[in-house]
Amino acid sequence: MFERPEGGERAVLVHVDTDVQIEAEDLDELRQLADSAGAESVAVLTTKRIAPDPRTYIGSGKVEELSAVIASTDAELVVFNHALSPSQERNLERALECRVLDRTGLILDIFAQRARTFEGQLQVELAQLRHLSTRLVRGWTHLERQKGGVGLRGPGETQLETDRRLLGKRMAVLGERLAKVAQNREQGRRARAKADVPTVSLVGYTNAGKSTLFNRLTDACVYSADQLFATLDPTLRRLPLSAGTAVLTDTVGFISRLPHELVAAFRSTLQESAEASLLLHVIDAAGPRRTHSIREVNGVLGQIGADAVPQIEVFNKIDLVEGDNPRAERGEDGLVRRVWLSAASGEGMELLMDAVDGFFRQDHVQRVVRLGPTDGRLRARIFEAGRVISERATDEGGWTMKIELSRRSYERLKRQGILEHEL
Repeated sequence: MFERPEGGERAVLVHVDTDVQIEAEDLDELRQLADSAGAESVAVLTTKRIAPDPRTYIGSGKVEELSAVIASTDAELVVFNHALSPSQERNLERALECRVLDRTGLILDIFAQRARTFEGQLQVELAQLRHLSTRLVRGWTHLERQKGGVGLRGPGETQLETDRRLLGKRMAVLGERLAKVAQNREQGRRARAKADVPTVSLVGYTNAGKSTLFNRLTDACVYSADQLFATLDPTLRRLPLSAGTAVLTDTVGFISRLPHELVAAFRSTLQESAEASLLLHVIDAAGPRRTHSIREVNGVLGQIGADAVPQIEVFNKIDLVEGDNPRAERGEDGLVRRVWLSAASGEGMELLMDAVDGFFRQDHVQRVVRLGPTDGRLRARIFEAGRVISERATDEGGWTMKIELSRRSYERLKRQGILEHEL
């Protein structure tokens, strides 16, 4: 076995296509992933195959060609744009005497660099360990442990078995910690539901502009950059609406062939989208594979049970599309289904806010109530529960109020007797 180098910034990218032609967008996305991970792409090797080679994925001839490319470029790392089996990864490393990383490992490395919160770091570590647990090899059998005593002598526990046991223990600890975090998140969701505060969740393909849109909507300072997976950690902010207040959540971006380890580890975070009242599906209007990105995002939403949540498609970055202007498209029910805007310049933001307002106002009711001079506490509760459209003082020192609130809040206040003075 060769010694793995500690570096790995100079990388050769490998893409295999089983279709008629290799799409340039696939290679562009791989380059962006490598750049996001901090690797320098020094060469690209492409090939076509009817089916992957079971031993090396690319076949013995391409392995020799790849070895020559590595030698000529002094590369320290080979990145495959595919999921490699543990045996394929091991065979390639032996043949190339170079570190080999598949698409899943590359994405996990990016996540490990970007996670900042305690929850995000736990989720990424758990995903990495799940991926690593399938890639332990019998590499240190010379370190077999002997146990003394009659009947206990023998090969004992190999390093491979020790590694598996330690990984299992660590994964169990991480699972317990994440369960507690998930419990806290669930308590927060229940509290918002009890207070009748709806949740709006931003979802979309990575680098579609979700964080920029989040900052524009909430005046937040979430980090945003023109790179894949610029932000990972979930963020919640208050979103003022004309008919009340909602909570806006920014979630991790999706990507083609999102590793199932990440979907499993980030399930508690993605649950915010599954239990949201409305999804804002952010789409890169200038992206060459817009339809493909929409399909991939909807696929992940289906995995986490969020495919039934109502969506508004937000086509972002129209400032990069010549001749495109802000506009909104309504469905047969009269509600806005698509909005074209630019989060970077602010064009079309009012159209999106009107669309979100319109979605939540469809379930709102308007009523007129009259309160007496001693009903100041009831008046305050009404201000908390909904929107006061107009208010007029009465001759008796009370108030006549025209209010708008959600049907759920209306029914709750009525049960509590707060709206017994409804006109």
